[in-house]
Amino acid sequence: MTVNALFDALAATVARDQVERSSTSRAALDRRCTGVTHDSRQVTPGAVFVALRGHQADAATTYAPQAIAAGAAAVVAEHPPASPVDVPWIVVGDARLALALLAAAFFGQPSRELQVIGITGTNGKTTTGYLVSAILDAAGQKCGLVGTVTYRVGDRTLDAIRTTPEAPELQGLLRDMVTAGCRACVMEVSSHALALRRVDGIRFAAGVFTNLTRDHLDFHAGMDGYFAAKRRLFEMLPADAVAVINVDDPRGASLVDLVRRPVTYGITRPADVSLMGPVSSSLSGLQFDVRSPKGAVRVRSKLVGKPNVYNILAAVATTTELGVPIAAVEQGVEQLSGVPGRFEIASSPEDDVTVVVDYAHTDDALRHLLETARSMATHRLITVFGAGGDRDRTKRPLMGMVAARLSDVVVITSDNPRTEDPTRIIDEVKRGAEPEAKQGGAEVLVQPDRREAVLQAIAVAGPGDVVLVAGKGHEKYQEVGGQVYAFDDVGVAREALEARRARSRVGCQS
Repeated sequence: MTVNALFDALAATVARDQVERSSTSRAALDRRCTGVTHDSRQVTPGAVFVALRGHQADAATTYAPQAIAAGAAAVVAEHPPASPVDVPWIVVGDARLALALLAAAFFGQPSRELQVIGITGTNGKTTTGYLVSAILDAAGQKCGLVGTVTYRVGDRTLDAIRTTPEAPELQGLLRDMVTAGCRACVMEVSSHALALRRVDGIRFAAGVFTNLTRDHLDFHAGMDGYFAAKRRLFEMLPADAVAVINVDDPRGASLVDLVRRPVTYGITRPADVSLMGPVSSSLSGLQFDVRSPKGAVRVRSKLVGKPNVYNILAAVATTTELGVPIAAVEQGVEQLSGVPGRFEIASSPEDDVTVVVDYAHTDDALRHLLETARSMATHRLITVFGAGGDRDRTKRPLMGMVAARLSDVVVITSDNPRTEDPTRIIDEVKRGAEPEAKQGGAEVLVQPDRREAVLQAIAVAGPGDVVLVAGKGHEKYQEVGGQVYAFDDVGVAREALEARRARSRVGCQS
């Protein structure tokens, strides 16, 4: 594809008055385009560089010269160059939109060759994505996956850099999925990705809304702004796309009139997809029956807790509406053994305590996690958690309050403090925990070193206790002072459990 053809594709998608090409030689426009990027460090000869306005710098001024020196075939920006340049300079109204549409065009519109299912919401995106993927696999539909834990392209698994990558990386993944023989892609769509237009240019076959609770308010202008970002997914859906909506969530209920093909699910409110009879729940999993417009579905799942009832309902609603046979739906749900870092049981049957690692990092997710664990604990509930640095500070005391109210012992520690002082973060969490503790809530302990906090919690646990390690889940690192260190909650927990078993063996021998 030439530079000129690429920009013809852009001009055909957005209003022509938003795409202004600078006068340049025909030879420059007929140059073969080798890529699309917004990172000047990734520019190779022949690539189109899209200069984005950031919080701290305008790339058109700061990084475009570097991109041109590296061989950029053209520059796309929201304003003309400050001085003459010797490559085509394209002025657009929205550089982020241009980046997404150019990336989609460069990779040949791969979403038109896939059944792309976008999942958005605060909690449950990852597990719902794994469930939908497992069901499609059971139906014989090779499925790619883009999400918080991993990117799966055919038989390859890649580490996830972020929940939803930037448009060029995302479109490249979709093209690789098509090449690998995938027929579908399940994608977690974050609010950041929607606000920053990373998924513009993607044709979705279905959109799923799980719920909306407090999170990312350091980025969005309050809860209304946060929801407006989530709502964009449903505003983007084609007329024939399925919109799967949790109507138990008030924000979800407001989406129903926005879309043309809504399919609702819920537990407490009337919905298209709902429970038939009671739910059987234990540490071994969930059993219940589902009523859907396509027929009854018998659920036998190894996933644990009420939040996963919602996730399963979402997956059932999505896949049945997309035409997956009910037998494959049941098989896919049953075959999914678990999701990394989502109520992941790190202990074994030979341990006298149960240790659970979970990604819960908001007050609502932590509440659901604690309520699930409380219903299964025969003795005490011990919770280890922290709050991330350089992120929404308003949720920190709320997380402390929830943990102290629903636990017997709370160990407040570090999460990913990033560039913040870990002690300050802990103090903000304590402000919510200590009033609850004084009113008869949990015993509150502080151990800033996360490794020591996990070891301490498992060491002091008594037989039958449940220890929750929350906040990081699947992550294999900890970010402290701007440095990234290897760290794995599950690995540390298992190390502590082995030490506990060793002490027990010594005690028995003596």
